[in-house]
Formats: sequence, C-alpha cells, structure tokens
Amino acid sequence: MLRHSLALSAALIALGANTSAQEAGSPPPTPVTVVTLEAQPVTLISPLPGRVAASGVAEVRPQVNGIITARLFDEGAEVQKDDPLYQIDPASYEAKVAAAQAGLTQAEATLRAAESEAKRQETLLGRSVVSQQNLDDAIAARDVAEAAVQVARANLQSAQIDLDRTTIRAPLSGVVGLSETTQGALVTAGQSSALTVIRALDPVYVDVTQSAAELLRRRRANPSGEGMDQTVRLRLADGSAYEQTGQLEAAEPRVNELTGVVVLRLMFPNPDHFLLPGMYVQVEMPQGVIENAILAPQEGVGRDRRGQPTAMVVTADNVVEQRALTVLRDQGPYWIVTEGLASGDRIIVEGLQKIAAGAPVAPEERRAEGGAAPSSN
Repeated sequence: MLRHSLALSAALIALGANTSAQEAGSPPPTPVTVVTLEAQPVTLISPLPGRVAASGVAEVRPQVNGIITARLFDEGAEVQKDDPLYQIDPASYEAKVAAAQAGLTQAEATLRAAESEAKRQETLLGRSVVSQQNLDDAIAARDVAEAAVQVARANLQSAQIDLDRTTIRAPLSGVVGLSETTQGALVTAGQSSALTVIRALDPVYVDVTQSAAELLRRRRANPSGEGMDQTVRLRLADGSAYEQTGQLEAAEPRVNELTGVVVLRLMFPNPDHFLLPGMYVQVEMPQGVIENAILAPQEGVGRDRRGQPTAMVVTADNVVEQRALTVLRDQGPYWIVTEGLASGDRIIVEGLQKIAAGAPVAPEERRAEGGAAPSSN
C-alpha cells in the first residue's frame, strides 16, 4: 500500500511539472485572414444624381378640324413612325378634294381652248386677216389659262393634304402614352392640348449635374481623356445596379449662375424599357485615373487615436506590423491608398481584435469571392 501511494505522488508531481513547462512556453501564432494587395491604375468614380429623360418626345396634335371617329392604337404600346393613331371624319375634306379636282378639270379645259385660239390667231395673222392686237390678246388669254391651271392644281394638292391629315399619324417611333381624347370629341388644328404623347425609350438620356470645380479638376488632370475608362454605370433608386452601361453624350456649355453646376447628358441603351422618363438614378461617373494605387478593403483599415488611417500588415516573417496610410477617398467597399501600402503587402481583414503590432500570426488568404480587389480598368 505504501508503494502504491508513492507511485501516485510521483505521477502527480510529473504532471504538474509538464503543465508548468507549457505555461512557460510561447503561445501558438494567432490565425488571421489576409488579402494580398496589388498596385494598379484606379479610375476614380464620382456618384452623381440624375434623372432619366426620353431621347425623343412628340406631342400629337391635330392639323385639321373635325370629329374623332376612331382611336387606332393601344395605349402604352410601341408604335412606328407614320402609324395611324386617330381618324377624323373625312367627309367634308373628301368633298373639298372633289371640288378642287373639278376646278382643275375646268381650268385645263379653258387652257386647251385658249391654246387653240392663240394658234388660230397666229395663222390668221400670217394671212393678214387679223391684226397683231388680236394675236396678243389670244396669247395673254392662253397665259392666264395656264396660271389658272397651276392655281387649280395647288388647290387640289392642298385639299388632298387636308384629307390625308384626317388620319393622324405617329411623328416618331416610340411608346405611346394614354389618350387624352375619346371617340366623338371635336378637335381643332393647333389646339393647345395634345391628343397623346409618344416617347422614344431606346436609348434614353440621363441628365446629371456636376459642380464646375469638379469638372475643372477632371479636365486639368486628364485634358485629352486618354487612358481613362469612359464607361458610365448606373444605380437605380433601390440601390441595384443597371445592367447596361452608357456613354457621355454631351455637356451643357454653360454653368448655372445660381447653383454653380454643369448639366451632363449621358446615353444608355434601354431595350427592355426598364428606365422610364422622370426616374431618379445615380450615375457612377469616371473622374480620372491614379497610377499604381492600392485598393485596400475597408474592413482592414482602422483609425488611431489621432484619427490617422492605419492598417495591420503581415510581414514576410508572419509578424504583425502597423502601417500609417494616406487615403485619397473611398471607392465602393475599398479605400484608395496612395501611401503606406505596396504591391504584395498582406493586409489583415479578419482577426484584428486578437492581435497587436509585433505579434506572430498564422495568415490565411481570403478567397476571391470574399472580396479580393477587382481590376479598376
């Protein structure tokens, strides 16, 4: 029994010695998640508010007076240029065309008689039967008859134009809106209220405003625009991205005196008519290019007591090093860093609460789908 007690005591003493040895040793490296940075040219993006506008707008109005007898389109449907939209009662205009046709026939008959008389007087003058005055009168009558024929043809053409205008047609291709008139309504030429409105929705314009100061900085930084991505992207009112990209179409050549902004017009394809006139959007406008910039994930950048941006970087020896940064601005989920980080640096993005400068760590690269910096060009 004594021998068994001595053996148990020896085992307990050995176990205590091993535990003390482990406590006295250095702790294992702390696991952290890192992102390896890469220097690249970065296109600066500035969000600008804007409104969608149709690329073409036509207010449909009658050009003749009359009663609407039929509406020939479906409200909200696509129409092509010259498609019939409304029909005005054509009866009175058909009568005017018939009267003008009769007037032309009469004038042509008078002209034929005058031409015959002029030829007869010319023959008689050659025989010395009539005087020169008779021939001159016959030629003048023929000329008057020719002018009357031209007037009659113009009257017929005018009557035909009015008859054609009893069918009101689309002045451009687009999407037709709601009808503001009904069958049986009396309309007049040049009335102030439109019968309906047609809007061209593919493509559409987006008008945005940019301060004159920002416009000057962009042009001074890159006067020719070479090397800068000119693609313009769009975000909708709900924050989602529009799948189509656009281009800068034009800029208003003046600055608003009250607001100090310039209006820029962008053009976007709109094949599905997803963008509608009046819709509020936000445009991501390229402003310039910074060469050899670093896109640092925002979750890996903090602030020290003085508010200076800092980041924790893993050295080649897997030791944490704190860096002071120069941050230009944000760009999506990244900070654009111009000083303090270099290509190849491994910035810590997860596990920051467990480490300090000089501590050993076990870095693990974050997977690409988790937020690796995208190419900016």
